[in-house]
Amino acid sequence: MKRFFQTIRNIFSIEDLRVRIINTIGFLIIFRLGSYVVLPGVDPDKLTTPGGIFDFLDIFLGGAFNRASIFALGIMPYISASIVIQLLTVAVPYFQKMQKEGDSGRKKMTQITRVLTIAITAAQSISYIAVTIPAEAILVDSRLFFTVTSVVIITTGTMFCMWLGERITDKGIGNGISMLIMIGIIAGFPQALIQEAAAKGMQGALLFILEILALFFVVMAVVMLTQAVRRIPVQYAKQVVGNKVYGGQRQYIPLKVNSSGVMPIIFAQALMFIPGMVAGFWRESSEIANAIGNTFNDFTSWQYNVVFGILVVVFTFFYTAITVNPNDIADNLKRNGGFIPGIKPGKQTSEFIDTVLTRITLPGSIFLAIVAILPAIASLAGVTRGFSYFYGGTSLLIMVGVILDTLQQIESYLLMRHYEGLMKSGRIKGRSQNIAVA
Repeated sequence: MKRFFQTIRNIFSIEDLRVRIINTIGFLIIFRLGSYVVLPGVDPDKLTTPGGIFDFLDIFLGGAFNRASIFALGIMPYISASIVIQLLTVAVPYFQKMQKEGDSGRKKMTQITRVLTIAITAAQSISYIAVTIPAEAILVDSRLFFTVTSVVIITTGTMFCMWLGERITDKGIGNGISMLIMIGIIAGFPQALIQEAAAKGMQGALLFILEILALFFVVMAVVMLTQAVRRIPVQYAKQVVGNKVYGGQRQYIPLKVNSSGVMPIIFAQALMFIPGMVAGFWRESSEIANAIGNTFNDFTSWQYNVVFGILVVVFTFFYTAITVNPNDIADNLKRNGGFIPGIKPGKQTSEFIDTVLTRITLPGSIFLAIVAILPAIASLAGVTRGFSYFYGGTSLLIMVGVILDTLQQIESYLLMRHYEGLMKSGRIKGRSQNIAVA
C-alpha cells in the first residue's frame, strides 16, 4: 500500500502528466454533464424506456440515450463512420492510395470521416426521434419543427463529443474516443451493482459475493486475452558502417492472440439486430416471423448465442486478415536485413507468419466468442440484466482495453522520469516493449 501511494505521488509530481490527467478529468466531466441536458421541447417525465436493443445502446452512452439528451447518440456515429472508412481502405483502391500518402492522406481520411459522421448522425437522429420519443413527451406543437431542430442539436452534440475525444487525445491521457465510450459504460456500473445487491437481499448475500468473485476472474481472463502475445524470434544481420557494427540483435515479432480487439463483437452484434428488425415487418401476419423476432430479440436464447458465437469467430478471422498482413511484415524484415531463424526470407517467411497467425487466431476467436456470450450465461444464472452486461461482451473488452492503454501511457511517463513503474517489474507486460516490426 505504501508503494501504491508513492506511485501516486510520483505521477502527480510530473507536471506534464499532472496537467494531462486534470485535463482528461475536466473533459470527461463536461461529457457527463452534457448527457443530462435534455433536448429542448421534451418533457423528461413522460419519456419511456424502449427496452430491447435500445437498452444495449444505452449502456455505451451512459444513460444519455434513454434520457433524450443532446448527447443521445454520443460518439457512436463517429465509430460507425470510422468502421466504414476502415473497410473502404481494404476494398477501394482510392482509399488504399490515400492511406499510403502519410500525414496528408491521414488528414484527408479524417476529414472524410467527419463528413460521414455528420451524415450518419443526421440519419440516425431522425430514426431516434421517431422511435424513442413519444408524442405526449413533445411540448412543441409542430412535430416537423421539433424534428428539424432536434436533428441539428443531436448532430451538433455528436460533433462536440468527437471534439472532446480529440482534445483528450491531444491534451489529456489515453485515447479520447475510447475514453468517452468507457466512461459511459462505467457510469452505469454503480447503479447496476446496487440493483443486483438489492435483488439478492440479505438472504442472497453469499450468492452476491460469489457473483463479484466470478466477475473478478472474468476480468482477469479478458486481461490475459488482451495481453496474450505469440513472439516470433527475429535475427538481424550485422552490418559494418565505418568503424561501427550495427545489427546482430535478436528481437521478435509480437503477434497478438486477439489482433482484432473488440471489432468482431461489434460487427457480429450489428448483424444480430437485423433478423429481429426484418421479422418485425411481418410479425402480425406470420407466426414464423413472430417466432424469429422473439428468438433474436432475446439475447439469452440458445439460437441467438450460437449464431452470435459463430459470427464472432468468422469476423475475428476476417478482421485479423485485414489488419495483419504477413506479406508486409516479411517485406519489412527483408528490407531491414532481418530473418526468422530457419526460415528463408520472402515468401517462406510470409507463409510461416500466416500459419502461426492462423493457429493462434483460432483459440483466440473461440475465447472471444465465449466472452461475447458470457452476459447471456450470467443472465440465465440469475444475474440481473443490467449487471450481466458487465460479465463480458463489448463493454468489458472496451473497459479492459482502454484501462490497459491508459496505464501504459502513464507507465511511459514514469519510466522516462526514472520513476518505478506501476508494476513491480517496472513494465506492463505485453504493452511497451522492444518490437521488431511495427
